[in-house]
Amino acid sequence: MFQQLCVALEQNKQKARFLNCDISCYLFCSKVLTFWWGFIRSQELGVQKMWCLEYCFLAALCIITSIQHGSSQQKIYHEDLIEKSPYATVKSPTMSPKNKPLVAIQGQENRYTPDWDSLDSRPLPSWYDDAKFGIFIHWGVFSVPSFGSEWFWINWKGSKNPKYVDFMKRNYPPGFTYPDFGPMFTAEFFEPQQWAEILKSSGAKYVVLTSKHHEGYTLWPSKYSFNWNAMDVGPKRDLVGDLANAIRKHTDLKFGLYHSLYEWFHPLYLQDKENDWGTQDFVKSKTMPELYEIVNKYKPSVIWSDGDWETNDKYWNSTDFIAWLYNDSPVKQEIVVNDRWGRGATCKHGDFYTCTDHFNPGTLQLHKWENCLTIDRQSWGFRRNAVLSDYNSTPDLLKEMATTVSCGGNMLLNVGPTHYGQIPPIYEERLRQIGQWLNINGEAIYGSRPWIYQNDTRTPDIWYTKGKGSKELLLSDPVYAIVLQWPETGVIELTVPTASASTQVSFLGYPGEIKWGVTSPGIQVRFPSKSKVSNDWAWVLRLDNLVY
Repeated sequence: MFQQLCVALEQNKQKARFLNCDISCYLFCSKVLTFWWGFIRSQELGVQKMWCLEYCFLAALCIITSIQHGSSQQKIYHEDLIEKSPYATVKSPTMSPKNKPLVAIQGQENRYTPDWDSLDSRPLPSWYDDAKFGIFIHWGVFSVPSFGSEWFWINWKGSKNPKYVDFMKRNYPPGFTYPDFGPMFTAEFFEPQQWAEILKSSGAKYVVLTSKHHEGYTLWPSKYSFNWNAMDVGPKRDLVGDLANAIRKHTDLKFGLYHSLYEWFHPLYLQDKENDWGTQDFVKSKTMPELYEIVNKYKPSVIWSDGDWETNDKYWNSTDFIAWLYNDSPVKQEIVVNDRWGRGATCKHGDFYTCTDHFNPGTLQLHKWENCLTIDRQSWGFRRNAVLSDYNSTPDLLKEMATTVSCGGNMLLNVGPTHYGQIPPIYEERLRQIGQWLNINGEAIYGSRPWIYQNDTRTPDIWYTKGKGSKELLLSDPVYAIVLQWPETGVIELTVPTASASTQVSFLGYPGEIKWGVTSPGIQVRFPSKSKVSNDWAWVLRLDNLVY
């Protein structure tokens, strides 16, 4: 009988992993079955052998039942699931009119209570506003098929998008499941120190890695993701820990983690959804334990939440978790969180707002915000079917940086590594070129503040920032004009600055003197020969001692 049960279990092994079924039940039953059969084989038992066999039978029955139960749940919800994030929109939402003071949090006089009024009163740690530029990394099992987007599984098995279905029919055998991609996520060329060097070369000041995307696979050996994590399946290593250690050892970047609150096919989540969110089994046994686990183990400076939109923050216990982060966590002094903590919280609550993917309103915002965008315009994860025109050019990305920082935002630029653990050369090239630009022009970005004008009102493609002297509008603070287009005539009109008798104009990356004069309105600047300046895109003029 035992052999028959083992055969049944083996036949359902892949299905169990596919469904990420009731993991606690599966793990418990597996342990019971293993223990009792080992006990039986090691003992000479009489009557007791019969009830021991009963335990084996019940344990196996429990596993198979949970698998079948998970399968029915999966079928129920296929048509309810979407094929892309609701944050993937071009529509700009209205930002809540709140502003946080920017301070370095040295001590903590008050404890924050688990409600938004209290949590929103916490000052923003100053490191985040000073950083301006970070790197996002989307990496997971979706990097194996590397087709379409990181939403591969839901497009294939959820909405059954014909493009994805046809891709699988043409390239994989019948019966192939998404978890079959898991062992193929090998990361054999992943060198954390090499990644750290590439990230440092970009000039970024922080990095955010996807610890777990909506597929549920964790890049760390989570106690709450049995047989669906990077230690058990695939690379057999702690990818989060390896990268965190390399970043901290070889760079001065802050290390952050993305975490998806929900999982597409987890039966406990689907059951909570069927119960109209009246139960929280998934949150209490999966989501929240994982969040506490990654904070205590890896001590990230950023928690970048996602996958929240189907229900409100009460279901997710979001405010309880954030209150713990601010009050008692090992990173309470410097942690920052985004705004994706439940339906209704986006663009209203959090240390910084993301509002939508690629959010770049082009106007000054009252609350700290972040423009998260991709080098590959079509996907956050690596795509084998991408073509050159799908990628943002370096000038495109520098324009995003200039417009974002001028309006008070940070730019979080995404790369998608391969399943074998390399950052593709086209991503590396973009990052290094941005870093080269920042080596010359970084004083216009790092630690800057929005000026009284964000862009020039008459001359297009000129964006302004104010240098890091003080937070007030003092004459001693330099103003920077980021010019995105080289003037065809060699002369550019800056129509909003007003010069004083002591105003000075310099060209970053050019050692010589610049010819300029006062016009009505503004300042006229003659550019040097293009062959004599140090960078090829987005040229920066420094303006000292302006009237305003």
